[in-house]
Amino acid sequence: MISRENIRNVAIVAHVDHGKTTLVDHLLRQAGTFRSNEHVAERVMDSNDLEREKGITILAKNTAVSYKGMQINIIDTPGHADFGGEVERGLRLVDGVILLVDAAEGPLPQTRFVLTKALAMGLKTVLVINKIDRQDARAKEVLDLVYSLYIDLGANEEQLEMPVLYTVARQGQASTSLDVPGKTLEPLYDAIIKHIPPPPPPPAEQTTLQLLVANLDYDDYVGRLAVGRVQAGRITPNMPVSVVREGGKVQQGKVVKLFGFSGLKRTEIADAGPGEIVSIAGIEEISIGDTIADFEKPVALPRITVDEPTMMMIFKVNDGPLAGKEGKYVTSRNLRERLYREAYRNVAVRVEDTATPDAFRVVGRGELALAVIIENMRREGYELTASNPEPITKTVDGQVHEPMELLFCDVPENSVGVVTERLGPRKGRMTDMTQLGSGRTRLQFRIPARGLIGFRSEFLTITRGEGIMSSQFDGFEPWFGYIPKRANGAMVSDRLGDTVPYALFSIQERGQLFVGAGTTVYEGMIIGEHAHPSELNVNCCREKKLTNIRAAGRDENVILVPPREMGLEKALEWIADDELVEVTPKSVRMRKKALAVGERYRAERDRKREERAEAAD
Repeated sequence: MISRENIRNVAIVAHVDHGKTTLVDHLLRQAGTFRSNEHVAERVMDSNDLEREKGITILAKNTAVSYKGMQINIIDTPGHADFGGEVERGLRLVDGVILLVDAAEGPLPQTRFVLTKALAMGLKTVLVINKIDRQDARAKEVLDLVYSLYIDLGANEEQLEMPVLYTVARQGQASTSLDVPGKTLEPLYDAIIKHIPPPPPPPAEQTTLQLLVANLDYDDYVGRLAVGRVQAGRITPNMPVSVVREGGKVQQGKVVKLFGFSGLKRTEIADAGPGEIVSIAGIEEISIGDTIADFEKPVALPRITVDEPTMMMIFKVNDGPLAGKEGKYVTSRNLRERLYREAYRNVAVRVEDTATPDAFRVVGRGELALAVIIENMRREGYELTASNPEPITKTVDGQVHEPMELLFCDVPENSVGVVTERLGPRKGRMTDMTQLGSGRTRLQFRIPARGLIGFRSEFLTITRGEGIMSSQFDGFEPWFGYIPKRANGAMVSDRLGDTVPYALFSIQERGQLFVGAGTTVYEGMIIGEHAHPSELNVNCCREKKLTNIRAAGRDENVILVPPREMGLEKALEWIADDELVEVTPKSVRMRKKALAVGERYRAERDRKREERAEAAD
């Protein structure tokens, strides 16, 4: 058991792409976690394949290092607001945070979100201004912006008195002054030990075991692992315990194995006391927020609460003509089990049954968080269809309110006008505009969450890939009314078959294709974007008729424009209310909800009839 005074529990929090995971890499290296001849990949904490591909942290993970006889437990948290539930859980394990801010970009939405939570919990802060080697670095201005943010959020004098370090994370350097360059990360270690307090002692009246489960993990040998921090008492292997579940229900269990953390590895330990972060094996049906307590006198800790989710999608069994040909898990039972398992380990996600037995309502923080769930499922062999993301509304005093987002856009100066123009029809209201220098401007908007659906790819196009866009949930406001969806209609295949170059050559003049030659299509599948607002049904399988008559112009060269690549996130942004994204382990297709042309015609006719009736009333 480690002495409570020799423990420091700290979470590293930052906006996405500010260098947080790179900093953790060098903290581990300089603490001697790895052997001198050991090959270690970059961003070692991003252990998930999807995290490595996207370059972002999705799941909160913990590690530990020893420095000058101290045990420093480090929680690496996600930097994207859609994964805020992971951050909120991580903050329950720690006594302080390392707030990482980019020396050029300054505090962004996730910085504000995390800081609000940390200040409300009374956590101490160590401020790290990273990337001071950037050409456009403005560390002094960024420091002033951070102090302004603290004051805006109501921080007290004690919370404002925080150490400030200047780092170059990719080189493993930290310094307490801009004038004296750093050589190692020792100043950061020293600041953690000096300014982050040790875990508080348990209340005098609480002498028995209390541990709040903040995360779940899995081991191939011992099964499910509950990760949490010991709040009071002592825990040992083979110890009988009580598990206090939601609603106060108590269940008995036994600690089979007890693990601590050392670097990236779990190590078996003989016991653990207050302040230690441990993994417990042996209790299978345990959930996040449960309390592991004394066997005879269980006392529960307050359960973990997270902010309400804001976006919803319908996940449905794939019922298209190609269903079951590429996936391993295709039934509603498979889909239901997997979704409820996701909600079980991710408190920021809710899954609800619908009136249809093969469709499920999945509620999350944002479209990226929901897209990550779909991407993980397709990699596991699942087939499904997903609907267009929709906002979660609520009624206040008889009036419908919708979720709002605080949107930040860092753009070149020549893109300011076009970005503002495109956000106007989406009900975006500019609240601030700041010159960042180096020919860049930061725009701040307040916009309905549904107004951002489909805007990310458009934003990259109009800023020629030079814009940086981020957003954060910012409360509810009365419904803003109609927001136009995409301006163009869809080109839809009218039959089952394989696409033919001869047919695609004549179709590509009508819009932008999403499929190339030799792709299997079916009736109702979307193969491209029409150049006009209307829907266009096409025969993309039509072959050239062969005759025995030779004529001039019959043998013209067929040159196809490369199709537009539509990945999962782009497809979810692009589809309209009457369309779905069909996801399999090998393919991402877009299709109409009603596949047959006649059904779509009747549905459109009925919709217009209802609109006319409403207008007449």
